[in-house]
Amino acid sequence: MSEVLVVANRTLGGEKLLDTVRKRAAAGEVSFRLVVPQTKPTAGLVIYDEAVRESAQVRIDLAMSLLASEGIAATGEVGDPDPFSATMDAIAHRRPDEVIVSTHPATQSGWLRRDLIERIERASGLPVEHIVVDLAQEGLPFGVTLVVANKTSSGEELIGRLTAKAAGEARHLFIAVVPQQDRSGSAHREARIRLGAMLERLDGAGLVSAGMIGDPDPYTAVMNALELFQVSDVVISTLPNERSGWLRSNLIERVRHATSAPVEHVVVDVKSNATTAAGAAN
Repeated sequence: MSEVLVVANRTLGGEKLLDTVRKRAAAGEVSFRLVVPQTKPTAGLVIYDEAVRESAQVRIDLAMSLLASEGIAATGEVGDPDPFSATMDAIAHRRPDEVIVSTHPATQSGWLRRDLIERIERASGLPVEHIVVDLAQEGLPFGVTLVVANKTSSGEELIGRLTAKAAGEARHLFIAVVPQQDRSGSAHREARIRLGAMLERLDGAGLVSAGMIGDPDPYTAVMNALELFQVSDVVISTLPNERSGWLRSNLIERVRHATSAPVEHVVVDVKSNATTAAGAAN
């Protein structure tokens, strides 16, 4: 079986790249190794290294789930922030038969301004195919919903709303962000547990999802995610008004003012859900 190395970042979900992978898969026995170099945030934005790395892993997880649903074998890894180093590291480790590199158009691509394609060809000696994905013109071939939640992340109202949102669509992806309470290790572990439980519930509902831990400030967490991902809409889940610190800080309105994407607010009454569950158990 031959192996194709696919190097992409923000264009990983582009239709032209997906079509190229499908054609390779249909032509014979082949596996794919996805390499996503870590995104460098826009100048002036402070995004922690861990969030940048996690966002790359989210892209990989979503892409592998999408390909698996079509019967295409793929594995993935987060690469060095420098795309040339990320590619050459993967080539040295995996020894693939060919390379596919996906970029934005030349006018938008920092990778092309650094002659990435030619450098990989010269250094590797492998055939390199260049796929141009113009997300600004073409958009993504599926809906992508950013879901931001913490204590309500596994609430029935939220899971039900997300399930309904995906109903009737051939493909809809969900990116979950769970802000941690503070910067302590225990808060990070708690957020990780909540994220895991949420993704497990979404998977159980048949939804394609991946997620990451967000900044303790929920507004910063949302803004970072909007910088790192191209999304169709945003869903923010909170406790009811009198119990929600996010609502007291006007989070929903602030996010709506900061993005052109539709922002939906889902209220989850955790106490009510717990009471109902306890009653059912009795």
